[in-house]
Amino acid sequence: MAPFLSYEDKGADTSPLPLVLVHGHPFDRGMWAPQLAEFAAGRRVIAPDLRGYGASPVVPGVTPLSAHAQDIEELLDALGVDRFVLGGLSMGGQIAMECCARLGDRVRGLLLADTFAAPETPEGRRGRNAMADRLLREGLRGYADEVLEKMVAPYAADDVKARVHRMMTGTPPEGAAAALRGRAERPDYRGLLPRITVPALVVVGADDTYTPVADARELHAALPDSVLRVIEGAAHMPNLERPKEFNAALRDLLIRVDSRP
Repeated sequence: MAPFLSYEDKGADTSPLPLVLVHGHPFDRGMWAPQLAEFAAGRRVIAPDLRGYGASPVVPGVTPLSAHAQDIEELLDALGVDRFVLGGLSMGGQIAMECCARLGDRVRGLLLADTFAAPETPEGRRGRNAMADRLLREGLRGYADEVLEKMVAPYAADDVKARVHRMMTGTPPEGAAAALRGRAERPDYRGLLPRITVPALVVVGADDTYTPVADARELHAALPDSVLRVIEGAAHMPNLERPKEFNAALRDLLIRVDSRP
């Protein structure tokens, strides 16, 4: 049976553990282009489009993070990937935490970028559901125009801004709304973090206002074997805004993972 998700699968399936990268909202696997280009030369790199995003099927309604994690599990099973290093940014980081709870020791290393572990507040739930309603009414262009210079810093390169804007406006409103409603009901992952003992990397853009440095410090403090990297000159998407610095931090994580027996 063909996998449910559309995905990128690059690089050689050799001795290093595969790297699996989960995009954030409202983007697609194209956000990981600099990382695919950098790391597929030496290992297998897999980047799916989450359901409702990119080229994956759109399922209206409510898509909880557990559904995204199940989709990723089924994709990796179909691709014959048993153990791997897992990374996610923003909502993708929360999906990565859900995968850690679901997949146990199949996850051998963890990247959490510009994300946080706490559950949604009542105000936040109302806000996410209201935004879902708005996206269904209006589409994503107005939203993309409003938040572009929070997703990436106002001083980000024009080509980076253009890429991020294209991803946002290309996202199906039904898929984005379903994910927003599901994310509003996400569980509290803070109790999970101390049980994740694999090598971990927490990355955050120094100028991120969605998930500020304080959130990253909380993740770092809770994870038993983590390294924190604050990337200057970046906001919510340092992997695109400062790919050289982001890739260097990710490379260090992969070295730590690969050096383990």
